[in-house]
Amino acid sequence: MSNTGMNMRGKITFYEEKNFQGRSYECMNDCSDMSSSLSRCQSCRVESGCFMVYDRNNYMGNQYFMKRGEYSDSMSMMGMRDCIKSCRMIPMQHRGQYRMKIYENENFGGQSHEMMEDCDNIMDRYRMNECQSCNVMDGHWLMYEQPQFRGKMMDMGMSGQRFMSMRRITDSC
Repeated sequence: MSNTGMNMRGKITFYEEKNFQGRSYECMNDCSDMSSSLSRCQSCRVESGCFMVYDRNNYMGNQYFMKRGEYSDSMSMMGMRDCIKSCRMIPMQHRGQYRMKIYENENFGGQSHEMMEDCDNIMDRYRMNECQSCNVMDGHWLMYEQPQFRGKMMDMGMSGQRFMSMRRITDSC
């Protein structure tokens, strides 16, 4: 595979122990359950692309966005209680606009606003106390529980969650 092809796909290597020790598992796409390849995962290297990793199988639980780099102790760096159990590659070939509509209430209810840029604080920008649902119309976005892109990133499938800041995922991974 050419370097161009690999950069489009992404590559992450997981290790059973901290500091890139123990058995390893190389991944170049989504993996819903790493337990058949590794008994646990406590460090990883992202060689190319960007990934979302999860502390439960099937893309569930706490999640963390990982871009190119080395993560020698993934548990303490990410604040995860458990080890990484699944991962999803973030497609990076988006060349269009970024568009998302955010809603104050669950199920697309209440006050709404359309966004095309990062928003570091929805309360300040839109005078919304909460953002509990959204419709991503174009591009890829990260949602944070606190303003200024802080706190946990949210799983869109969870109900009753609040988003307080949003960031576009661009080709700069």
